[in-house]
Amino acid sequence: MGTTVLSMDEIINAVCLHMAQRKAVRVEEVQVELSWDEDTGYTAEVWIQGRSQFLVESNLIEAILQYMHSEYGIRAYREDVRLELDEEITAVVTA
Repeated sequence: MGTTVLSMDEIINAVCLHMAQRKAVRVEEVQVELSWDEDTGYTAEVWIQGRSQFLVESNLIEAILQYMHSEYGIRAYREDVRLELDEEITAVVTA
């Protein structure tokens, strides 16, 4: 079992790829801002074609899982992903 740590930029890329695929738009049309709040936990605000949408932690993990499979060839599961906040948001994937 190895551990992979995704940087905040990689998490943003994962969300961009995931949302572009779901909304059938080009990746360049997707903007993402990650955040953490004591009440809501990890979230992302996504802008596509002038519209804003909020994603919760489970949506972020779904995007990370797809990214891990497509970019790293690693099949991970929800329980293998842990989001962490230090100076920036990172994802620790143990698979």
